[in-house]
Amino acid sequence: MTFLPFARPDIGEAEIAAVTQALRSGWVTTGPQTRAFEQAFSTYLGGGLESIAVNSATAGLHLALEALGIGPGDEVIAPTLTFTATVEVVRYLGADPVLVDVDPVTLNIAPDRIRAAITPRTKAIMPVHYGGLACDIDAILSIAREHGLKVVEDAAHALPTTWRGTLVGRLPSDVTVFSFYANKTITTGEGGMAVTRDPALAQRMRTMRLHGMNRDAFDRFTSKTPAWYYEVIAPGFKYNMTDVAAAMGIEQLARLPGFVQRRQQLAARYHAELAALPLTLPAAAPEGDTHAWHLYVIRLRDEARATRDELIQALSDRGIGTSVHYVPLHRHPYWRDRYGLTPEMFPHADAAYQRMVSIPLFTAMSDDDQGRVIAALHEVLG
Repeated sequence: MTFLPFARPDIGEAEIAAVTQALRSGWVTTGPQTRAFEQAFSTYLGGGLESIAVNSATAGLHLALEALGIGPGDEVIAPTLTFTATVEVVRYLGADPVLVDVDPVTLNIAPDRIRAAITPRTKAIMPVHYGGLACDIDAILSIAREHGLKVVEDAAHALPTTWRGTLVGRLPSDVTVFSFYANKTITTGEGGMAVTRDPALAQRMRTMRLHGMNRDAFDRFTSKTPAWYYEVIAPGFKYNMTDVAAAMGIEQLARLPGFVQRRQQLAARYHAELAALPLTLPAAAPEGDTHAWHLYVIRLRDEARATRDELIQALSDRGIGTSVHYVPLHRHPYWRDRYGLTPEMFPHADAAYQRMVSIPLFTAMSDDDQGRVIAALHEVLG
């Protein structure tokens, strides 16, 4: 039996040709392809934005918080149901994440929990658009304005998600950060993009992206006049994207409309053919909006005749890969012990965790692949 993985990147001949061309150009680190990818990404979102390509979404989140002045003694509110990258960057800066519970239906951060967590030390909110479904950004931004807080959107799952008809990335937050990791809706292997309307934030992130230098390496090394001099104005990081990755990203971005359509088809079929099983299926986007369907997360109901772990094993026995998104942060030793967190503090996230399984959903899977998953779920749970 051929093993069906939980996810697989959809890479075609166009991406291979673009990467080959980048390699043959002799310019493989940050250069013309990276610039072109940044411009194409800003254009895709609708213009009026600055895009800063980085080597991971984690790097983008770190740069965003640093540019906003987050530092020791500050607090940043984030959901517990996320990958550790969302909040580890807060600790990089000496600040403290304050974890809160999620909405039991959408699994996105709960605005009422944000409001309850605000203290005099709170400086920012980091919502995560879980699975590709937009958070209630209107409510989050309202709370932020009321308390003078910054908002950095973790949009690692959310290309091209919309909220009330507006693409995530164009919403009026301070910075939005996307991921191009291997299993995301588009991929550069590793990589990410930070997006902002604020030129000062964009400039700071660009400077800190490459060692705190006041000149881009590309500018220095391609100048037709002697241009060796630069100044280090801050202790920056090594977060730049390579041209090899960016060349791949340009081609993936061009294919995004087709990717989205395929993910929507796959999600619609799961919704239709799993409806009779003892499962809570993921929430759909509101009418008129787009769900990116980065993940398809099912949750076992009380009457299911298998536990979460039994279901994962049964699918594995049938050659089907799965994952769990996520072990909530309050259950990980570092976050649990440092902040004295318990499952009782996060009832919705903890209950979801104990019942959730992410099943395969990726654009390269065939209808027959998906049929195998559906048949297996009916066999185990039907």
